[in-house]
Amino acid sequence: MLELWGGVECTINRVDNEYLNQLRKSGHDERSEDLKLFSELGLRTLRFPIIWEQHAPDSPEEFDWTFADERLSLARSLGIRPIVGFVHHGSGPLYTDLLDEGFPQKLELFARAFAERYPWVDAYTPINEPLTTARFSGLYGCWYPHRRDNTSFLRMLLHECLATRAVMNAVRVFNPSAEFIQTDDLGKIFSTRFLAYQAEFENHRRWLSFDLLAGRVDSDHALYAFCLKNGLTADELSDFVHSPCVPDMIGINHYVTSNRFLDERLERYPKHVHGGNGRHYYADIEAVRVGAEIVSSPKELLREAWERYRIPLAVTEVHLGCTREEQLRWLKEVWDAALALQTEGVDIRAVTAWSLLGAYDWNSLVTRNDGVYESGVFDLRGGKPRPTQLAHMLTALSKGEDYDHPVLDCGGWWQRPERLLYPSVNLGVDTCGELKVSAKKRVVLITGAPGKLAMALSYVCERRAIPFRLLTRRELDLRHPQKVRSFLGELHPWAIIHAAGYSDVERAQTEREECFGDNVLSTLHLAEYCAEHHVKFLNFSSEHVFDGLSRDAYVESSEKNPQNVYGTSQHEAEKILQNILPSALTVRTSTLFGPWDEDNILTSVLRCVTQGEMTVVPSDFIVSPTYIPELCDVALDLFLDDEKGVWHLAHDTAIDWASFVRLAFTRYGLDHGLLRGGQRLAGQRPAYAPLRSERAQLMQPLESAMENFYRDCRINFQK
Repeated sequence: MLELWGGVECTINRVDNEYLNQLRKSGHDERSEDLKLFSELGLRTLRFPIIWEQHAPDSPEEFDWTFADERLSLARSLGIRPIVGFVHHGSGPLYTDLLDEGFPQKLELFARAFAERYPWVDAYTPINEPLTTARFSGLYGCWYPHRRDNTSFLRMLLHECLATRAVMNAVRVFNPSAEFIQTDDLGKIFSTRFLAYQAEFENHRRWLSFDLLAGRVDSDHALYAFCLKNGLTADELSDFVHSPCVPDMIGINHYVTSNRFLDERLERYPKHVHGGNGRHYYADIEAVRVGAEIVSSPKELLREAWERYRIPLAVTEVHLGCTREEQLRWLKEVWDAALALQTEGVDIRAVTAWSLLGAYDWNSLVTRNDGVYESGVFDLRGGKPRPTQLAHMLTALSKGEDYDHPVLDCGGWWQRPERLLYPSVNLGVDTCGELKVSAKKRVVLITGAPGKLAMALSYVCERRAIPFRLLTRRELDLRHPQKVRSFLGELHPWAIIHAAGYSDVERAQTEREECFGDNVLSTLHLAEYCAEHHVKFLNFSSEHVFDGLSRDAYVESSEKNPQNVYGTSQHEAEKILQNILPSALTVRTSTLFGPWDEDNILTSVLRCVTQGEMTVVPSDFIVSPTYIPELCDVALDLFLDDEKGVWHLAHDTAIDWASFVRLAFTRYGLDHGLLRGGQRLAGQRPAYAPLRSERAQLMQPLESAMENFYRDCRINFQK
């Protein structure tokens, strides 16, 4: 049976003189209760961070075992087997680094002290991804000690392999049966015919950590001469040939963008991907963006590793920083690949859900401390781990059950045509059938077309390959229960996103019956159907359920006291869902702006000003302007996570409309003299109605949303 393992992102790397600590950023170093959450998923093996930089920061002979004592004891009591790792993309504590000749002995000293204290630990990954770490620290200069030459790269890799061997020899003194599991990334390199020599070299190099440890780098090895030319000696290489440290298991860490494509036609690509090897200049880009990934799926890479070494395999990291359904698709693809390989006779033991708590700043390859977070099996943005749909997936897989979800009917973005950012490269590979579409064709029903929210949701679902049916009022009047039942009975949606409704705040004051029919009766009839047929339901509400008398931003539990007909109808719809369908998710949001519609106040004002017209904008109406594409993405993620109840999704900024529009004026370089603040809009609107979430602030800062609006808007507002 294929095992399911887990792991937390535990990189502690150094950039210049700053250590970037993922364990501290995630709070895992302060939350021992995380282990219980992992155990409840059914995980019985964890990659376990006992990171050298954290446990012996000041001296190679002084150890702080506080974290290790607490966590290993708890893991043992929970029946969790730890695979202990000592260095994770690091260069060691301040008293050493990867170029230090004493690095292996210093790490051995730490490992010996650990193994003596915990002789029952029986699995180790002493240094995670030694080849990748040596590349980033010695070839690319990203991490300390920031070198950019082959000599430094090879010396670092040798020190890591020497340290790994020394560690395993040391721990086996106390536990002779200790298992050695070595990990590395195995991204494959593709190229044009002109650069085939460079691709061949890099495809040999990608095995180098495993080859060194296994004693394979002898005079017949493809990179033997390269190693000698760049500083390694024949004696150093021979030492590993005669005294190898062969892994008991090889761990493959593979990411969607690990495969690369090299192309000398620089004009095809942006300058930031231009580089070279000293002999030729070329672009180094993600193969997935030109189509070359088709010949190097996870299944193919794993099979290559098996055929090369015939050593048991595990997939030791499976993570994707993306929207929820793409994370599910990637994990399921790797899981299915491992199962298929088992049936072929490949000895593959496990797949590792990584990262359980998400990761920070990998968008910059952990070279900056920006706090950019991507969630994993749990989402940490609420202050404590919140299980995502990935957690439900792991729970099923850990029990040996099949996992199915409608979003798996389509393949991931890396299998769809929109992955191509550059001219497609024909490598002679048959690309037919790239997009996997299930015959089931399970759809989400989106009500409210052609309203701007419904249309935005349809754009986002299309981009995320979530099959949907967009419903207009002309097709179905949701106020009539029998028509609703008949229509839904034929469509059989697995989920309904209710984005229809009466939204004219001013007219609602005199059209109460029409407003309540659209906002209350439609919600009632859809909720009744969903409750009866176990259909997921997402509804949208607004800040108008509040009275605007507070001086603090409104949170989910704030008292509702609507002051207008529109707000009252939204409040009644919320109460219906609470009573009839408590599993429903209700998203309260604020006034929307976005790049796809021309009717929101921001777009309207900008258009008028670019035509030289003076514009008056309310200055005493405080809201939380919300960027509609991000709202849709975050709401869909919550929906897929099976979240329920009320969530506030809005940018955490209280601002009047005039000040908000001025931000756009500044960004577009427009004349502020053409903008004048005025009285707030007509109607009984709450004068102060910014939103904040007490559950988790999932929306990015407003300034970042404005940059996205500037990037995405189809209208050029610059004069």
